[in-house]
Amino acid sequence: MIRNLTRCTAPLRVTISLRLLHAAPPLPRQPVPDLRKVLTRYLRSLQPLVSEEELESSRQLMEKFLRPRGQGEELQRQLYKRAERTDNWLTDWRQESIYLENHLPLPVHSSPAVILPQREYKDWRGQLRFASKLICGVLDFKAKVESPGGLEEFWRGQRLCPDQYYKFFGSSREPGTKRDRVLLHPRSKSHYVTVCKNYQFFELDVYNSDGSPLTEDQIHQQMLFLRAHSKKTDKEPVGVLTTDHRTSWGRAYNLLIRDRLNRESVRSIQRSLFTVCLDATALKFSEDLYSSRTAAQMLHGGGSHANSGNRWFDKTLQFVVGEDGTCGLIYDQATADASAVLTMLRHVLDYCSEGPDLLPPRTPLTRLAPPRKLYFNFPAEIKQHIEDAKQNLDILVNDLDICCFSFPDFGKKFPQQHNMRPGAFLQLCLVLAYYRLHGSMCATIEVVSLRRYHRGRSDVVRCSSPEALEFIQAADDPNKLAEEKFFLLVRAVESQEAATEQVLQGQSVDGALLALKMLCITSGMALPSFFMDASYAVSSHSKLFTGQVSSPVDCVMCYGPLVPDGYSVCFAPSQDRITVCVSAFDCCEETDAQRLSDSLQEALRDVHALILKCRPEE
Repeated sequence: MIRNLTRCTAPLRVTISLRLLHAAPPLPRQPVPDLRKVLTRYLRSLQPLVSEEELESSRQLMEKFLRPRGQGEELQRQLYKRAERTDNWLTDWRQESIYLENHLPLPVHSSPAVILPQREYKDWRGQLRFASKLICGVLDFKAKVESPGGLEEFWRGQRLCPDQYYKFFGSSREPGTKRDRVLLHPRSKSHYVTVCKNYQFFELDVYNSDGSPLTEDQIHQQMLFLRAHSKKTDKEPVGVLTTDHRTSWGRAYNLLIRDRLNRESVRSIQRSLFTVCLDATALKFSEDLYSSRTAAQMLHGGGSHANSGNRWFDKTLQFVVGEDGTCGLIYDQATADASAVLTMLRHVLDYCSEGPDLLPPRTPLTRLAPPRKLYFNFPAEIKQHIEDAKQNLDILVNDLDICCFSFPDFGKKFPQQHNMRPGAFLQLCLVLAYYRLHGSMCATIEVVSLRRYHRGRSDVVRCSSPEALEFIQAADDPNKLAEEKFFLLVRAVESQEAATEQVLQGQSVDGALLALKMLCITSGMALPSFFMDASYAVSSHSKLFTGQVSSPVDCVMCYGPLVPDGYSVCFAPSQDRITVCVSAFDCCEETDAQRLSDSLQEALRDVHALILKCRPEE
């Protein structure tokens, strides 16, 4: 399916243009949310999820928190002070609490995968040629980012923050037994990439001695050498360690780098510009299952006996190129967001679509050194950690259920014709599909970008609203007239659009709640009592984790659910079709990715028919 598919968190809606930046004015700082207004919207988001008694209890706790000269006023004052002394009051807190202090494995639980359309080649020769051109494309993007003017992006006429691009290259995550940290190596000192082949890691220089980037032919010659020296698969897939629970990997990491040889090899990977994974051909699948199985392969590598050992998940950017024409990218959300990643991919794919350079290859000033293989020593303790990581990974791989499909009936052009934003329209169809399947509404969040602000990253929109509940309850009610259902649909879509706009304006419910937590922790103050409320636990257990990307890049994005009994759903709408990737865990008997996919397609068709019935003239 992805062969002809026209994303996602994490996910994001963005359409951009690029041009050189000349003395652009500074971006605005992210606004400080008004706690009273934001927490009022928080209470509103609880209405479809909890009982009247629970809602009233939460309301009373909130009134106590917000009373004059109470805890709320003090925390609001502290938040204003933080905003005055920091570039962005939210970004560092989100990075720490959501990513660096999260102990779950990076594959599936944290790092999204982008699956690009299958290439035309079918063997290792085409694989190496395409990988060489891809590396040149990424280096070309890096050069543009680092040019004197940098790059300028626009979304809805607003300039976006380029800060992430300066952390893409030469960066890596380092595991810790309590929390991870991000390593930012100076880009000017990184002159090579890491290439993984048959569980082996190589340091491949990509710049000549005069600082100019290697040509595609030069890199291709290096790739041929690398392949000739990595035909046998290593017995110990050291890369599998990076797939493990972060605490377990942190302990193994400390043991691993005690050895000088291991430490030098690990440091080499961490300091490289990015990683290229040359994957072996995966198992063959039918055409119908191709996109779903490829998404799973890209997300976690297929397991310890497939390509998972051919990864180093701690790297910010991992480009995957398979012998069978599959290709894609895995990225670490601690450093990179979907919108910035897709901007880079658009540039790289445009570069790769161009014909070969007709100019003769530039002759280097000195002969190129061959790729340097990175070696590791494996004492008994490390071997045991690898075996444990393989076992844990295979359990995770077998537990994840992914269903990708392309919905051909209509695309984002249809809701736009009826004055509805595609993202809000798709969210309503999704909550209707979930309601039909499970008989209730659940906590649902959608990721959006805040890159319009200085050092802005991402935040989430809460998609549960009284208007949404009223619509989904009426949708299948035979006693409701079509016009009434249509009115409720429009009102629910408008409510979703308003909630999204509030977050884009920096007035996020979840951003404010995180700020309250972090301020209490740093000041030694007791948490507000509503954090211990049952309603807060229900509303924070996001069973639907969603994202929607409108991008010129032809791709599918996938990631795992946030909670064991939940789903992740990524929309990638084009003008005339919608590509969707749904995932769930098999360990939960209540969830089923295929059933939700079927229910979603039925909901899309039903809502489409309702609109045409009520507004045929449009």
